[in-house]
Amino acid sequence: MAQRVVLLLLWLCDRSFAAFPNQINIGGLFMRSTVQEHSAFRFAVQLYNTNQNTTEKPFHLNYNVDNLESSNSFSVTHAFCSQFSRGVYAIFGFYDKKSMNTLTSFCGALHTSFVTPSYPTDNEVQFVIQMRPALRGAVLSLLSHYKWQKFVYLYDTDRGFSILQAIMEAAVANNWQVTARSVSGTTDAAEFKRIIEEMDRRQEKRFVIDCEVDRINNILEQFVTLGKNSRGYHYILANLGFTNVSLDKVFAGGANISGFQIVNPENPIVQQFMQRWERLDEREFPEARNTPLKYTSALTHDAILVIAEAFRYLRRQRVDVSRRGSAGDCLANPAVPWSQGIDIERALKTVQVHGMTGNIQFDNYGRRTNYTIDVYEMKTGGPRKIGYWNEYARFVNIMDPQVSNDSSVENRTIVVTTIMEAPYVMYKKNYMHLDGNDRYEGYCVDLASEIAKHVGIKYKLSIVMDGKYGARDPETKTWNGMVGELVYGRADIAVAPLTITLVREEVIDFSKPFMSLGISIMIKKPQKSKPGVFSFLDPLAYEIWMCIVFAYIGVSVVLFLVSRFSPYEWNLEEQDETKDPQTPPDPPNDFGIFNSLWFSLGAFMQQGCDISPRSLSGRIVGGVWWFFTLIIISSYTANLAAFLTVERMVSPIESAEDLAKQTEIAYGTLDSGSTKEFFRRSKIAVYEKMWSYMKSAEPSVFVKTTPDGVARVRKSKGKFAFLLESTMNEYIEQRKPCDTMKVGGNLDSKGYGVATPKGSALRNAVNLAVLKLNEQGLLDKLKNKWWYDKGECGSGGGDSKNSCKPCSIETQ
Repeated sequence: MAQRVVLLLLWLCDRSFAAFPNQINIGGLFMRSTVQEHSAFRFAVQLYNTNQNTTEKPFHLNYNVDNLESSNSFSVTHAFCSQFSRGVYAIFGFYDKKSMNTLTSFCGALHTSFVTPSYPTDNEVQFVIQMRPALRGAVLSLLSHYKWQKFVYLYDTDRGFSILQAIMEAAVANNWQVTARSVSGTTDAAEFKRIIEEMDRRQEKRFVIDCEVDRINNILEQFVTLGKNSRGYHYILANLGFTNVSLDKVFAGGANISGFQIVNPENPIVQQFMQRWERLDEREFPEARNTPLKYTSALTHDAILVIAEAFRYLRRQRVDVSRRGSAGDCLANPAVPWSQGIDIERALKTVQVHGMTGNIQFDNYGRRTNYTIDVYEMKTGGPRKIGYWNEYARFVNIMDPQVSNDSSVENRTIVVTTIMEAPYVMYKKNYMHLDGNDRYEGYCVDLASEIAKHVGIKYKLSIVMDGKYGARDPETKTWNGMVGELVYGRADIAVAPLTITLVREEVIDFSKPFMSLGISIMIKKPQKSKPGVFSFLDPLAYEIWMCIVFAYIGVSVVLFLVSRFSPYEWNLEEQDETKDPQTPPDPPNDFGIFNSLWFSLGAFMQQGCDISPRSLSGRIVGGVWWFFTLIIISSYTANLAAFLTVERMVSPIESAEDLAKQTEIAYGTLDSGSTKEFFRRSKIAVYEKMWSYMKSAEPSVFVKTTPDGVARVRKSKGKFAFLLESTMNEYIEQRKPCDTMKVGGNLDSKGYGVATPKGSALRNAVNLAVLKLNEQGLLDKLKNKWWYDKGECGSGGGDSKNSCKPCSIETQ
């Protein structure tokens, strides 16, 4: 009896399984560009059908493929209806922006599941199983990891707007500055160039590129052509095929490249597949052996696994999915859906398998969930995994901080840009026989060496090619000089006499100042005064001599008048009185006008006179005059001694106001420097007047380099004044031929700083090194070494403050 029951159960089980078809027909829709994916589709079906394990292969897979020459609605409708009429259980294929709506509409109306590795749709649609995971969360996590605040988002509208929407929402929440540009309709190289140049004018160096692999390759090729692949540029590729992109040329220029990879080469399933894939005959499976495997081909392989697993599940659940009779008309009105379509869709969504793209699961809308995406960066040895992202842990960084270029710079040689200018950087006398940094000497060379010791880095000095400090072109909006080297990633640090200014601080970072200075005036040292006939008048100023002359005449007149009014100045000699006592002559007065002048002159010359006043008033006038002459003669004698011992040079200019008032002496600044920017932006009336003159002067008063400006001063015969930093002015004043001098005080106050690119990992370390060097007194020691210890003009060589000036009314 028991045996009969067992046989009955086995018979019922066989009958139930017999209701499940032995062959499952699936359809395939492939675009013209999906050659390798088509090969992967057929190969995946072949792998399943050749599996010897009958428990894993309870049925056979058959496929019917339609190749779409174009993705217009007519061809897509014809292909879908052709598949539906053949009685397929599910359809695998690709869609684009043009065909997506048509396919999803048919799937929803006819209850036919469509399994696709194309980009995920923005809408929640039924009967569409999306093999490709969404990248929104991974992109936002990576942006947060890199702490990007300003970047460009280049996107392809054919891939939808989900990532764009997510980035814009995050930009509002995090105060990001995002520039979004669509490149979907951009096929011309000139159009790409226009977009890239526009971003360059905005000083954009960080890009998120959300496109398919082919378009990414075209965009990166344009970046390389325009030289936008240098150090400082960073590209994030919002694509799951990082290793499918051609990155060698971009990375060779020094740019950083990050991206995402869904296929893990260490996955055993991937390794087993690749061993068989590489042995295929390309005549049967095009692009199988000699073409790198695309991530969309891996998704195609996994789609076959999902379809097979779903129908295994339906067989285990004894769901009758057989299609009997006519398959129906897909264009019927109203549409007649397939009754078993809902069961197949539910089975596909409940699948959980491990494939070439990791764990494969779906939510209620057929979207991938619980997946892991690897994050890659391009390194010297090729693409390297730096972390991974999933929905629960978000981005996890697995890179060792000690070998990450972004977090540590100890394992690479830092490029230090500088400028050839004495005494900061100079060639050694025997530099032709030396290599590397040993060829140079100077203040900045020693400073860079000290900073490198404190920071612990290896470095090489690089002289800026255009010989400029750095200014922004008002037309092209690009930076030149050392600032441009940092902005465009061609250098890591700038150790040079680079002035800290607002416009530079907006694009690069500065350390604390290592030297304080200001704008000063350099002129040619005036020629020594030749003695002339009236050189004896030089100790006293012109106005003093005029006051002496008027005082001499005034005192003489006053003495004459008081002598006339005083009776004591009228007297007779004794012999005159005895001649005629009855009628004596009129008494004479010795202080006539000529005698008064003679008396004053004799007193002034300290020679005395035969006559002297007898009256009290006359003696008071004479005493005051004698005291006055005592002071004047003493001052004259003292200043005359100074004039005889000190070389006297007359400076035609003493301040910026003197320059602005006159037109005989031209004056200018260094082109593309902070001094020029100071005058251009100044609101002070004197400096505005000077800037107005300089920008309109013919010939131009701007010089390319500091040596050019110094040479122009020396050759101008006193007709050109050069405005430059006080430190350089003081240094040149101490250099032979000792024919320049600094006049007046500094026009402003500023400082030199060590510069690094924005966000550089070196910024804090360099800043602390400069502060430490300042506290230790090494910065002052270096300045004394290169300015004064090596001076060639003696102490105070040519300084105008040591020249003797005539005594004036103020000094009296």
